[in-house]
Amino acid sequence: MVLLGVEPDGDTALVGGPTSGLDCTIHIHSTEWIEESRIARIGSMSTVSEQRQEPRLTRKGQATRERIVAAAAGEMFERGVARTSLDEVKAAAGVSSSQLYHYFKDKQELVLAVIEHQTQAILDGQRPLLAGLDSMQALRAWRDALVGVQRSLHCEGGCPIGTLGAELSETDPQARAKVAEGFAAWRESIADGLRALQARGELAADAEPDKLALALLAALQGGLVLTQIRRDTEPLEVVMDTMLDHVASLTNPAV
Repeated sequence: MVLLGVEPDGDTALVGGPTSGLDCTIHIHSTEWIEESRIARIGSMSTVSEQRQEPRLTRKGQATRERIVAAAAGEMFERGVARTSLDEVKAAAGVSSSQLYHYFKDKQELVLAVIEHQTQAILDGQRPLLAGLDSMQALRAWRDALVGVQRSLHCEGGCPIGTLGAELSETDPQARAKVAEGFAAWRESIADGLRALQARGELAADAEPDKLALALLAALQGGLVLTQIRRDTEPLEVVMDTMLDHVASLTNPAV
C-alpha cells in the first residue's frame, strides 16, 4: 500500500510500502508531516515501535530541496555558516518557512546537506580530469585547472569544503565527519589515477598511491589557504609543482 502526503509546494510525496503487520497513521501539520508506524503482533509476541519514515520526494519536491541546498551553499560560501541565517537562505532560494522546514528540521541538517552538495560539486567539476589522472601530463593539467579556478575567483573563498571543515570541525562532530567523508572521496579519486599510472608500469612498483594521493590533497588544501590569504596563486602553484615533481621522480622514464 502507498500513502500520499502533500508537500508544501503543492506536489505529492510518496511514502510507505507493504503494510502487512503495520498500522500507519499520517498526521499533516502546517510545516511537516510525520508517519508513525506501529509493529503489530508477531506470533504470540507483540512489540511496539514508532519510526519516522522519510518521504520519497517527487521531481518537483526534489527540485525544491536542491534549490534550497544550492542557495544555502552559496550564502555559506560567501558569509560562513555562523553568519548565514535561515531567513537569508529562504530569500535566496525563494521559498517559505513551511517549505524549508518540510525538507530540513533545523539548520544543522541543512548544513550537512550543504557539505554533501559542495563535495559533489567539486568532484563533478573535476571529474573529467580526475577520471584521467593516469599520466604526468594529466596530473599537470589538473594542477593547471585548479590554479585557473582560483584566478577566476580572484583567490577568494578558498576550498568550499575545506572552509566548511575549518569553521565546523571543533563545534559540530557530524559536520566534521561529513567533511572527512568528502575529503576521503576526493583522495580516492586522485589515488585511482595514480594506481592506473602504476598498473601501466609508469609509476614505480614501490610507490604508494594512497599516501601520494593524501599528500597531494593535503598540499592542495594548504596551498588554497595561503592563496586565499595572500590573494595570489603562487602558494598553490609552488606546492602543487613541488608535489608533482616528487611524483615524477617516482616514475619510470624508460616506459
